[in-house]
Amino acid sequence: MGHSRQSIINELGRIYSMTKDLKDQEILHSHSNHLKTFFQRLDYLAALDVDDRLVEDIVCKLGYNPALEAIVRFRNLYSLRLEIENANSILASRAPWEVLKKFTHFSNYTQLARTECQGAELKPDDNVIFLGCGPLPLSLIMLCHQHGLRGIGIEQEPERAELSRKVLQKLELSDQIKIIAGNHFTLPLKEKPELLMVAAAAEPKKEIIDHLAMVLPEGTKITYRIYEKGLRRLLENSSFTELPEQFKEYLRIRPEPPVNNTVVFLTSL
Repeated sequence: MGHSRQSIINELGRIYSMTKDLKDQEILHSHSNHLKTFFQRLDYLAALDVDDRLVEDIVCKLGYNPALEAIVRFRNLYSLRLEIENANSILASRAPWEVLKKFTHFSNYTQLARTECQGAELKPDDNVIFLGCGPLPLSLIMLCHQHGLRGIGIEQEPERAELSRKVLQKLELSDQIKIIAGNHFTLPLKEKPELLMVAAAAEPKKEIIDHLAMVLPEGTKITYRIYEKGLRRLLENSSFTELPEQFKEYLRIRPEPPVNNTVVFLTSL
């Protein structure tokens, strides 16, 4: 079945009307199956193979739209809920790695880790810092377990940071990965990384990048992830449009299945 601009906008409107009044804690902890249905529907829309001209048309039509911001908020919170649920399943399992491999986006993170290793020319025992690692630090897990790196995750919510530490202990990765409760103002650390990674969900992105531009030493490599493909562009918080003069983009790797994110590589000047 074809998807017109108006039919997609109408569906986004329906999801907005059903989720706009939900509190954060309700999205994170509600037992309602309706929330899962809305989340799956958004994932379905994001994965549609639609013409770039249609996407541009919808982007222009919606522009700055509070309803779209509310939908992105819902999707990000429900994604966080899935991470928390998966983290707790890992802690409860006698086969934690098998549980982790069943996570919805496991193959996506595996390929992303490979992309970031290649783009930043990382070697075993190199140090990476991940800003906004969340309760299930899959990027760090993949980088350190599969590529022999050492990592530090920074998570602003202390409870999620603690859950992340417990997951790493369960996976026997505590010696390779350390988790710090903090945010972008925690940087720079005394450890100089070969790569600093900014999570796709880390916000406010412009404030983060502007701060990093002021504090990072020359030659630091940074990556951040964006959506450029299809309707996924609609399901991302507004990002900065222009890099600070202290940064230079030196590489941009666009997604190939199963990856959805474009990875942008910067170096500080």
